[in-house]
This record gives sequence, structure tokens and C-alpha cells, in this order.
Amino acid sequence: MSEEMEVMPIVWVVDDDASIRWVLEAALEDKPYIVKVFDSPLMALKSIEDFPPSAVLSDVRMPDMDGLTFMEAIHEKDKQIPVIIMTAHADLDTAVKSYQSEAFEYLPKPFDIDEATSLIERAVKRYLSGGMVKSRRSNKASKQPLNIIGGAPAMQEVFRVLGRVSKLDVTVLINGETGTGKELVARALHELSPRSEGPFVALNTAAIPRELLESELFGHEKGAFTGAHSQRIGRFEQADGGTLFLDEIGDMPVDLQTRLLRVLNDGSFYRVGGRNPIHTNVRIVAATHQNMEKLVREGRFREDLLYRLNIIRIKVPALRERREDIPLLARYYLEQEAKALGLEEKTLSKEVEKFLSSQQWPGNVRQLRSLCTWLTIMAPDKTVYIEDLPLELQEPSEDLSGELENDNWETPLRRWAQQFLSTGKEGLHTSAEPKFETVLIQESLKASGQHKQKAAALLGWGRNTLTRKMQALGLED
Repeated sequence: MSEEMEVMPIVWVVDDDASIRWVLEAALEDKPYIVKVFDSPLMALKSIEDFPPSAVLSDVRMPDMDGLTFMEAIHEKDKQIPVIIMTAHADLDTAVKSYQSEAFEYLPKPFDIDEATSLIERAVKRYLSGGMVKSRRSNKASKQPLNIIGGAPAMQEVFRVLGRVSKLDVTVLINGETGTGKELVARALHELSPRSEGPFVALNTAAIPRELLESELFGHEKGAFTGAHSQRIGRFEQADGGTLFLDEIGDMPVDLQTRLLRVLNDGSFYRVGGRNPIHTNVRIVAATHQNMEKLVREGRFREDLLYRLNIIRIKVPALRERREDIPLLARYYLEQEAKALGLEEKTLSKEVEKFLSSQQWPGNVRQLRSLCTWLTIMAPDKTVYIEDLPLELQEPSEDLSGELENDNWETPLRRWAQQFLSTGKEGLHTSAEPKFETVLIQESLKASGQHKQKAAALLGWGRNTLTRKMQALGLED
């Protein structure tokens, strides 16, 4: 082996897709690496003695060996080699298994080439610095992750965070609109955690009257108040050794927030009317649809409690922010509802799939599931057509936002242009272009979880183009 090859880091690209191998090899040709591409993990492993890698990019689905098994084989040779797992089939199961199997990073396809090369650079630096890989393997077989469906960029970000924190016993705050599936994410956190054998206890703090919430959380002693005829165990004690999910935490009264903060700090509390401290070992996962920072500014939520809850934050996207997932979700729920009701499984026509993907969905996934239940019962044939949808869905919205959400955006745009020109002003395009681009950039950033490289890909631009546009439009902040 030449002296140059001994000095330069070696990067492996392993993928049965020739186009991926070509793109990555071309992107790395000017980098200070020796790049080796393989269409088979077995062929790559045969070269590990002659060309030991400093970093590896591997697809997860390949014919002769899957990427996770391949990664384990690499780590049997050298546990320090960082492996980046690529996948075109982004889901929670793959993300979690990748991190549990000691992946350096999880890279969903399609990816931004700058993001990929940046990851490779970090991986090579970590390997050359001798950074230790801390084992995240558990001797206990992990439970099957809950079926959280989604391939949209915003959902891939949720999967990445879940994969990262699945084995860490940290407090998590879940943000998302009503009906987006916050409790499903909380249950996944529990099922994937070391506490999975313990109880998962859920409490919607907004659904319990204020005068009963303290007793519901902490329990009470017999005779503590009128009607307390016996001792009651609260949710904290019920969840001992497991996870307590506090939904709509933003609605918790301020005085109870103080008690919750005390429990989080020292793990002990008193039942209502009790004198002896109760010690509990509970992981808190909280959720809210509200802007917590705004509640803090308004004095409705304790700032120190927010800091304590907000160690890790997961943003669950609204359904309108992940429209490409709507047909997939609808097919899944139609199958589930047919099984639950013992009825024939319905199939959506392409026209209906396109129509549903254009809707506003204020009730998010919960509303879509309800529709699937309705269709399973009411649609006359196996295939669902537009005329089979509920009348309230078929009726066009009268307001401007409805037109926009139904992809008829040309109509309000035409109306705006007519109004602009009717004033006698000039510069129609000059006035419209920055407004148009601002909306597209803001929505792409929202859909990508504020990830600029992914937002640029959604726009069909390069990262530099997006940065330049944002600066010109004053959107950098």
C-alpha cells in the first residue's frame, strides 16, 4: 500500500443504486479522501483489510445484506468506524434501529449533497481524533416501535429525534396542533425506552376540573376533603417506574405547576391531606398545542418549569405540512377500520387521493382517521370516488384560504392582480415576486423543521440560492 493511501482517510460508499454511488463519488472527488464505492456490502467487507475505512456511507436496504447487519460486521472489525445509514424508506423503526445499532448518523433520501459531505467530514474527523463510540446496545430485545407513518421531511425530523432519545431517560416536550398524534409520539418514546416494561399513564390536564386535578396527579388521603371516603393513588404513583404523559400541559394552573416542578426536582411529593412524602421514579413526557414561550411572557406558565420540561422538544407537524403522507395515512386507516368493523376494505381513487391531499385538515390526522371510518361504513363500492365523500368535504370553501388550500391559488392571485392594476399602479411583477417567494420559503422552512438544506431541496434550489434569497427578503431571523 502506498504512503499516500496510508495517510489519506478512506471513505466507503456502499449502495446498490448506481446513481447514488456516482453522485457521492463525484461530490467527494475534490475532498482529501480516497473514495471506494461498492454495490454490495459483501464486496465491501472483502476489502476491509486492504482499504480500512475512516467513514462509511451505507444504504439500509440492499439485496445480499441489509445496512444494519453490514454496520455490525464493520464494528466487529473496528468499533470506532463511524457508519452513516442512508435510506429512501424513512420510518421510525429504521431510525431507532440505526441509532441503537450505533450509527453515526441517519440520512434519509433524497438528501442534500452538502449535508451528506458535511456528515462525512464530521465522521472522518471523529474517527481520526480517536473518539470513542459509546455502545447503545441493550441485552434486552427492544419492543416493536409503534406504527407512526410518514415520509415527509418534517416527519423524518421527528423520527431522527425519537431515534436519538429513545434510550435516554430525559424529559421531553411535544409540540403540535390538536389531532396531530402527540400521544402516539409519547407512547413511542415510552415503548422504545428502558422504561418500556413499566406503566404508561396518560392524563389530559385540560380535561380535569381545576379542583380535582391536584388529587388526580398526586392522590389524596381518606378524609382530606369532602367526598374523600378512601385513600386514592394519584397518577404519579401509578406511573412509578414508567412514563407519565401530561397532555395539554399549558393549561395546568400555576399553583400546580409549582408542585410539579418540585416533583421533577427531587422526585417526591405529598398526597392531598398527607403528611408523609411519597417518592416516585417517573419519566415525564409533556405535550401542548400552545406557544409555551408566549404563555411564559403572559405569566400563565412558570419559566423555570418550562426549562425543566423542555430538555428535548419534538415538533409534530400539522397534516397540511406533510401532504405527501396523506394517501399513505388514508390507506393505513382504511385497512385498520375495515379490520376493526369487519367490513370490506375501501380503496381511494387517484382523484380522491389528490383531492384529500389538497385539503386544509384543521383536525389533522384525527380528522383524516374519522373520515376513513365514515368511508368504510358509508361508501357504496370498494373504490371511493369524489361523489362518495361527505357533502361538507365536497362543497368548495368560500373564503380565500380555502381556495389556496384546494390548489386553486391562481384564482385569488388573478383577483389580486386585477385589483392591483385597477388602481393604475405599475410594477405588478416587482410587487408580487417577493411576496410570492417569501410564502414559499417560509412554508418550505416550516415543512423541513427549519432545516435550510432540506428547505432548499423542497424549493428545487441550492442551499446558497436559498441563503441569498432569504437575505434579500430580510428573512434571516
